[in-house]
Amino acid sequence: MTPHIRAEPGEIAETVLLPGDPLRARWAAETFLDAPQLVNDVRGMLGFTGTWRGHRVTIHGTGMGMPSLSIYANELITTYSARTLIRIGSCGAMQKHIAVRDVILAMSATSLSTPSRGILREMNFAPCADFGLLSAAHAAARSKGSTTHVGGIYSSDVFYDERPDLNEQMTRHGILAVEMEAAELYILAARHRCRALAVLTVSDHLLTHEALPASDRQSSFGDMVEIALEAAFA
Repeated sequence: MTPHIRAEPGEIAETVLLPGDPLRARWAAETFLDAPQLVNDVRGMLGFTGTWRGHRVTIHGTGMGMPSLSIYANELITTYSARTLIRIGSCGAMQKHIAVRDVILAMSATSLSTPSRGILREMNFAPCADFGLLSAAHAAARSKGSTTHVGGIYSSDVFYDERPDLNEQMTRHGILAVEMEAAELYILAARHRCRALAVLTVSDHLLTHEALPASDRQSSFGDMVEIALEAAFA
């Protein structure tokens, strides 16, 4: 056990899907896994382990932001031996050709800072996805007919951003979307020699201000979960 995860040894699978919202972890586990079992509920951060097509999978919430994700990813890797970690979550599009409900596969993750900055110090480390996972996710998305974009994203420290100038530069430099967790996940995966990927669904658009209604989010996020699962075991 760890301070934030009460699972017993062996109750966490080597493959872990990481939604930010613990209730989305419950929904994904009950929708896509066979015989999901609750393995963690410390501080309301839910984790479930079950099987998908015979493969053991854990789906565990991380909370919002890189500091929160860093806690859970570190403990899942160092204490529970997770080796493949795939973030599944929402993002805000930053390019005109991207639409709400599209899927984005994050090849790289730009950030102003991450919890790992104290280790990396003056280095501008460039965190990126595992190519095998990225390639498999792209193939899975194409087979499903999902409108999919592959490229760089921006992991923000803040949700209520008051830097329109920074957003303009992200858009200018081809950043596809903004979210709040992937950069730290990719850095931790590099440090611990794990595989990591972020599979994201566009829930809103920073340029058009279109947003996915809350009632439609669960059904639209289903493709994202299936793509992540197929990529993990390709």
